[in-house]
Amino acid sequence: MTKDVIALTPRMPDPWAVLAGLLSGGPDKLVGTRGEGAVIQLCDAEGRPLVSVEAPLLVSVEGEAERLLGTTAPPVPYWWTEARATTGVAEAEQLAGTFAARLATLVGGSAWPPDAVGSIAVVKTDGVSVAPEPAADRPAIDVLTDKVAVVIQDRPVVAMTAWLSDAFRAAAEAGLGLQIVSPAGTTLSPAVRDALGGWPSRWIVQDERDGYYDGLTGAVLRWQDGAFDPVLSPDATEDDPRTPVAAAYQEVHHTGDRQLGLTFRMVHPADERLVLGGGLETVWRELTGEPPAGWGTSEPANLPWSPRRLTDVAHERAPEPTWLVVVGNRARPGIATVRITRTQAGVEEEVTLAFGYGAGEEPPLDALPAAAEALATRHHLQSMLVQLRKARRDVAVPPRFEGPGVPLAFALGSEEVRAMPGDRARRTPLAEQPVPLGPKTRQALYYPLPGDPSDLSGWQDFERLVRHLKGA
Repeated sequence: MTKDVIALTPRMPDPWAVLAGLLSGGPDKLVGTRGEGAVIQLCDAEGRPLVSVEAPLLVSVEGEAERLLGTTAPPVPYWWTEARATTGVAEAEQLAGTFAARLATLVGGSAWPPDAVGSIAVVKTDGVSVAPEPAADRPAIDVLTDKVAVVIQDRPVVAMTAWLSDAFRAAAEAGLGLQIVSPAGTTLSPAVRDALGGWPSRWIVQDERDGYYDGLTGAVLRWQDGAFDPVLSPDATEDDPRTPVAAAYQEVHHTGDRQLGLTFRMVHPADERLVLGGGLETVWRELTGEPPAGWGTSEPANLPWSPRRLTDVAHERAPEPTWLVVVGNRARPGIATVRITRTQAGVEEEVTLAFGYGAGEEPPLDALPAAAEALATRHHLQSMLVQLRKARRDVAVPPRFEGPGVPLAFALGSEEVRAMPGDRARRTPLAEQPVPLGPKTRQALYYPLPGDPSDLSGWQDFERLVRHLKGA
């Protein structure tokens, strides 16, 4: 049974409805709070949490319940209320399901997943207790060792929810890796993939044949010395520590789907009039004809697209960095993560963006130079890399090999071009010379990469270009 239960309601759960849900364990259950009241918990007799309930989130972006849960939500705006049961306690899972069922009954709407939502009667929990809380003191963390924090996620898509974001922060503050365990068939949101980083953080997939494997690399894993680590092959040596690759990870079925990926960085002068998000919106419009649909500081993205409101959030958090997720509409799947940082150079925006295309759809490659020029002339572009790869149209990350992208283009902002000695930036070893962007006095450059998108030769061209620009 899932550990997470979500109520999707057309009206905000009022305090009486929440109280009725919290009484799912009977009137003698203790109620506590965390996160300055943002999380309410049903606790055992020792005050340890059985169920943790997030504050209801108003979602005003269409398609997020379909994207993340595979279910239909009420018309926007609607309220998204999550309850997370303590791992390994069956009664806690029943409490979470009863809480969501009561909420949906009193306020209207539905609960996910349907099979986790049962009777609205009081759950018998007499004598039930949980193990002591982990030192991280976070309801999202299921196992804590001196190496890693482990989170169990039984959802269709492992997304950067407020729960998981809190677990990332807790692990980082403790100097630990974060390891996410999910069942076979689950996919990963690009927002989570980009945040995982390197070892010892991993996405661990349960598998019937190999036990556990890394969903991003395929390495077969075992729980060893307080963390999931790779299994060594019988013929491994110190010089060649080979690791078996899971059979499920190698089962590749090309459907003709592709993704167009862009990574770009902008450095803005620090100014009170600065509005962030404009560069991302410009690229989104150039490539899809529409602005993004919504954004948020976690998933689901709950707010309608608004550069002004996005800027206000970043300003309030400064000088701390701000992380955001941005999504498109269902007609053209797209997702971006944005990291905003205040540095000595100014205000930096680093964007990772991907759009999905089906077998009969062509990515708008002809629009790329115009998107690069708009970034260079209006949004203080520093650099941009464009790639095309064989990957799912819905932009979710599956636990199998998809292959790397092929670089299609690279761009340098005007300040970077001016900083290079002589005409190095304008004369390259590539057959096709760069395309000038913007006015001659502050010219940026767009470098088409002549590699064949059907193979990996584009990486050779990109490597030659980078070596040249660095003066190597």
